Amino acid sequence: MSQPTGRGNSTIKESLASWGDIARLLRGGDQGSLVPVVIPRDSRGLKWMTLVWVGLYLILLALVAVLATGGLVGTAIAVPALLLGVASIALALLWWWRSSIVEIEQGTTGVLTKFGAIVSELGPGRHYLWHPWTRVDFVVDTSTEIPYNAPVLACPTKENVPLKSIEFFLKFRITNAVAFVRTIGASNFDLVLSNAVQDAIRQRSRQVQTENAYDLRGSDVADMQELLNRQLSRYGVQIMGCNIPDVQLPNQYQQHLSTRERVAKELVAYEQEWELTRKRRIDTLLMDIERSKKTRDAKIVEVNAALNRARQDVAQMLEEQETEAQRVRYEIETRGRTNLVAATHEATAQRRLATAYRDNRAMLRYELARRRLDVGAKLAERAPKPVVVRTDSGSGDASALSTLLLAQLLPGITEQRRPRGLGGLSANRTAEADTPQQTQEGAPASVAQYQQWLREQRDS
Repeated sequence: MSQPTGRGNSTIKESLASWGDIARLLRGGDQGSLVPVVIPRDSRGLKWMTLVWVGLYLILLALVAVLATGGLVGTAIAVPALLLGVASIALALLWWWRSSIVEIEQGTTGVLTKFGAIVSELGPGRHYLWHPWTRVDFVVDTSTEIPYNAPVLACPTKENVPLKSIEFFLKFRITNAVAFVRTIGASNFDLVLSNAVQDAIRQRSRQVQTENAYDLRGSDVADMQELLNRQLSRYGVQIMGCNIPDVQLPNQYQQHLSTRERVAKELVAYEQEWELTRKRRIDTLLMDIERSKKTRDAKIVEVNAALNRARQDVAQMLEEQETEAQRVRYEIETRGRTNLVAATHEATAQRRLATAYRDNRAMLRYELARRRLDVGAKLAERAPKPVVVRTDSGSGDASALSTLLLAQLLPGITEQRRPRGLGGLSANRTAEADTPQQTQEGAPASVAQYQQWLREQRDS
């Protein structure tokens, strides 16, 4: 069944129509109204009984004609009348058979009554109503989920602010055709359903705050569906589904809400712009960081290259210094070995010289002693004679007479003794020149002088 156009309130009604229009009304409605129940027009009646009475009359007329006149005349009258009577009765029976046929559309249910009382339900298909007072009073759509739109106006919220409207949409299906047509009917069901929906919507709107009214759109309304099912189940109706597609706030509050939404959108746009700016700055910083990393890596490469060159230079310098040190060490070792060999040879010569000196020491001492004796003898021969001047032993100073005599005698003594003293001194210096220079202990001053002195002695 199609939904009525527009967002107005849906209306439900029942219509009276012929059997040919039942399917159209159940599927398409009537002038924007929902038609779940159609009352079919019963066109059977008892008109076919006229043909029955006419046929019986003609048959009786043929019998009377045969009995009254007899012969050929009665037969000529009775045969056509009998044939017409039989044909009339046959047409009446055909008419009765054709008018007793009832066809129920698929998805609908017929309510069968007899003498006005509901007898049973007729399912889809062809049925034969032989009893003239048996008829189908209602054809009910029991398979289609019928959409129903019910906007509720001036619904107060929790703060007692009346909402402009709350649109409520539901789908219902008639599950028990007999209970529906016998208990409430389509027109009354429209009022009951509208009032039940308004009551459920108002109860729901009382539970929400005005600023959250838009949250009703698409919210869970399973509790409302359960409530409506409890209220409408006794009418043979089941709610198949429902939702709240739209909520309209008051104009003034809607303006405030629009302002809030505009501010929220501007805030979202500002946040998005700030996010883009932040991302751009982050990208710039990342690019700068990457550029700095590349510069740092290049500088690190340069530093490493310079470090490698410095290491190579230091290694080369260390190698050169090590080579120079090794050369100097070799020179020092060579010079040391040379000095060691020379010192060894000199020590050997000294040791041999010492040995020779030790051997010749006694002879040298003898020679020196003999010469001392000679020098002593010569000095004794030429020594001056002492002059003794006697003075008093008790007096600490010499007398004036002794002092005067000594002053007169000393120049003459000195002149007489000077030639001998000089001769002895020259002899001593000659002796000292003939012998090598000796130390305080009597040893020669040096090995070379001693060796020269020995050679001079051997030559002489």
